[in-house]
Formats: sequence, structure tokens, C-alpha cells
Amino acid sequence: MLKRIATAVVLIPIVLAVILRAPVWVLAIVAGIVALLTIHEFLKLTELYGVRPMGWPTHLFTGIFFFILAISGGGETPLLSTGKFLIVMAFAAAIVPFLFLTRAMRNEDLSSAYPAAAASAFAFTYIALPMGMLVQLRQQWAGAFYLLYLLLVVWAGDIFAYFVGRSIGRHLMSPRISPKKTWEGAIASILASVGVGWLLFHYSLPLSSALLRWGLIQRRDGLFGLEQPEMGPIILLTIALNVAAQFGDLVESLIKRGAGVKDSGAILPGHGGMLDRIDALLLAGPVLWFYAAWHVMQ
Repeated sequence: MLKRIATAVVLIPIVLAVILRAPVWVLAIVAGIVALLTIHEFLKLTELYGVRPMGWPTHLFTGIFFFILAISGGGETPLLSTGKFLIVMAFAAAIVPFLFLTRAMRNEDLSSAYPAAAASAFAFTYIALPMGMLVQLRQQWAGAFYLLYLLLVVWAGDIFAYFVGRSIGRHLMSPRISPKKTWEGAIASILASVGVGWLLFHYSLPLSSALLRWGLIQRRDGLFGLEQPEMGPIILLTIALNVAAQFGDLVESLIKRGAGVKDSGAILPGHGGMLDRIDALLLAGPVLWFYAAWHVMQ
């Protein structure tokens, strides 16, 4: 527990500084590094299923993807609009299976070609694309505020699910996949997320003004009075994000359970691997990106 708390105390300020203050190209580099580390862990997990994934081609393609995001977000005005990002993302998702299958033609054992290519293609779409969506979300209007909202909602839900489930949880949610998750914890998680989300948007003007005054954001990155959305849709969005986060966590638990391991890695003391830390964001992030992108493109 002490290692878990110490790691969180060190990492949380760094993460918040990056999403609020860092230029978009720096965020893209950081997100790319996280994606590469996470993909490395995921490919190691697939080996426990008897699959031999393609290591360096997967990392290379992921690196190119985030390099494009970094150079596109390097100017004052982000070059990679939501529309352009959709094109890049759709093209990358469409060609990645063919690229890896083409590379698999060199395998001596052709029966291993498809499983290897499928594992690598899934690693890219499961991890790299959602992380890329978070980078592009930061480029949108009020992007820093929405990323802050996403992280705090997910963190609050995770914390309350853990402590409430541990103290009063009695009804197991999915004992075969995640034996410690309970319905009591899941409900507490939703309530905590809704509370945090409501507070953030209810006080969005003073919060954004404070962050602007402290030099942590630029004006386009905050949510000010005239831009504040109605609270009803925000509450529904927060519930959707929490449910997505919980499903993201369960999906990763399924992968680990099938591989017969407790953690995806050991890079973060007390927390396990990188995939263990971002699993909830891999589904919640795209949900929030879709919400923001839909409003941008209306």
C-alpha cells in the first residue's frame, strides 16, 4: 500500500503538469512513450497464449503514428484538426492488419503468421489509437480541461470502487474475471465519478480562471462561462465514462486472467505495469473524444 501511495504521489503531479501545461507535441511524445511501454507489456502477455507477436514492427508503426501527432501539434495552432485526425486514424487502422500480415509472410512457420499479425494489429488498435485520441482531444477547444475532467473522474471512480468494495462489498460482479470487484464498489464508483464531474463543471469558470492565472493553461485550454455545457448531459457523459472505465479495467483483467498473471508488468511500484494503470482510459478516453469531436464537427 505504501509503495502504491508513494508512486501515485510522484506520478500524479507529473501527469497533471503534462496534460495542462506541456505543448501538444510534448504530450504526443509522452503518450507515445506510454503507448510503446504498454504495447511491450501487452505483447509479452500474448506470448503466454502461445503467440509469437511481431515486436519491432509493432513498436515501429506505433512510433511513426505518434511522430505524426507530435509534428502536427508543434505549432501555435494545431495542424491536426479533428477531421484530419479521423483520416489519419482510419487509414492507420485500415492498413495495420495488412502491414503485419505482409511482414508475417517471412515466418518459417506459416501457421504462426495470422496469430502474430492479429496480436500486433490488436495491440495497435487497443492501445495506440486510444492514446492518440487523448492527444487530439488536448488539441481541441478546452482540451486541457476535458483531459483533467477525464482523469479525475476515472481516478475518483477507481479509488471509491476499491475502498467501498473492500469494506462493504458482498455481491461479486465478475468472479471468473476479477474476483475482487463487487457491485457495491461499482455503484460507489459511479456516484464518486458523478460527484467529481459535477463539481468540475459547476466550478469550471473559477477553476479555469485559476489555472489560467497560475500559468498552467492557455485561455483556449480552459472552460469559461459562455462555453459551459448543461449539467444534465454532463452527468450522463460522466456515467458513460465511468462505465467505460470499469469495462476497460475488466477487459484487461480478462487478458491477464487468460494469461495466468496478476499484473501486466512491474514498471510502477505498487501498481504493476503500465497497462494496469491506463486500462480504464483505453475505453473511457475514446468515449470522451467522441463526445468532444462530435460537438466540434457539428
